[in-house]
Amino acid sequence: MVSVSQTSELERGTQGKAIAVERLRRAVRQGEVAPGQRLVEAELVEQFGVTRGSVRAAIDELVAEGLIERIHNRGARVRRVTKQQAVEILECRRALEGLIAAKAAENASPADVERLRRYADQLTAAVRESAPLKYSELNHEVHAVLAEIAGQSTASDLIGRLNTQVVRFQFQLSLRPGRPQTSLAEHLAVIDAVIAHDPAGAEQAMRAHLDSVIAAVGDFD
Repeated sequence: MVSVSQTSELERGTQGKAIAVERLRRAVRQGEVAPGQRLVEAELVEQFGVTRGSVRAAIDELVAEGLIERIHNRGARVRRVTKQQAVEILECRRALEGLIAAKAAENASPADVERLRRYADQLTAAVRESAPLKYSELNHEVHAVLAEIAGQSTASDLIGRLNTQVVRFQFQLSLRPGRPQTSLAEHLAVIDAVIAHDPAGAEQAMRAHLDSVIAAVGDFD
């Protein structure tokens, strides 16, 4: 039988891991830790205010996601993804995201339509207010909402695994001058097609959006 103190300890461990995962994932995505940079557990324990066990568990989870890699006898480091690898990942995403958009157009309920219209307004406001980080956040939310509406769990899971490997490129792209304006038009085209219950149009618009992302990433130095 598990005692109250043991239960509390398990809960603290779970919470500590969640904190470490969220903080470490964000640090990798936003470039606070560079590709190839070695992760020192003791430093992360102090930085995040969690136990070493929580840090190790967080690293294991991000290894599974493809953000971090373990090097034999050298610990863990942020995984390097080359520009070519990023393009290849985005090419895979293009097919999956197109499927998601088409399914969302087939399945969208009146409530879903209203939710997407609100997102269209919020995306437009973020660009108008020159808030690229807010726009980037909304961008991710829109893709998640489309996946939810689509109800295609296998494609959604695969997209999630792919996305984690190119987050650095996506974050850098979101800060590029003029990119939010281009991205906004592309996302509004997807949303309009889904709202119109036009699967072919939604898939085409989403593929065009990913083509644009691929071209932009290909221009990185």
